[in-house]
Amino acid sequence: MLYIMEACKLELREAAKSDIPVLLELEQRVIEYERPFNASIKGDGASYYDLPSLISSQNSCLTVVEAGNEIIGTGYALIQKSKEALSHENHSYLGFMFVSPEQRGKGVNQMVMNYLIQWSKGKGITDFYLDVYSQNKSAIKAYEKAGFEPCLVEMKLCL
Repeated sequence: MLYIMEACKLELREAAKSDIPVLLELEQRVIEYERPFNASIKGDGASYYDLPSLISSQNSCLTVVEAGNEIIGTGYALIQKSKEALSHENHSYLGFMFVSPEQRGKGVNQMVMNYLIQWSKGKGITDFYLDVYSQNKSAIKAYEKAGFEPCLVEMKLCL
C-alpha cells in the first residue's frame, strides 16, 4: 500500500529489503540521538532492530517515508502477545519512529503513526504501546498529540 501526502510531496510505503542499507544508517542516527538519554547504550556495535524480520514478517509492518528518492522517516508496528493479566490478547508495539531533523514539524511522524495504527487495526489490534525516554520531551509531545498517554514508568539502577 502506498500513501502520498501531496502538500509536502511525501510518499509513505512499506519497506523493502533493498531499503536495509539506508535503514541501518537511520538506525544509527536513532541510537546516537538516544545515547545522551541512556549511558548504557554501547559506544560501538549497538543495534536495535531486526530489519529483515520486520520487513518479512506477517506480524509486522515497517514503513518508510520518502521525499524525492530520500528516506526521511521510518516506523514499524509489531504485533506482540500481551501479558496474561491484560484484557487484550495481543497489542501492537510501535518503534523505529524517526524523522530527519530537517523534515520535522511537517506531520511525517503523525502520518507514519496513523498508517501503522490503521494497519494494526486491520489485524484486529486495539491496543498500542511504544517506549520513549522520559527526558525526550519533543517525542513525548508528539506521541501525546497522537493520543498516547504515559502508562508505565521503567526504572533503572546502575551499580
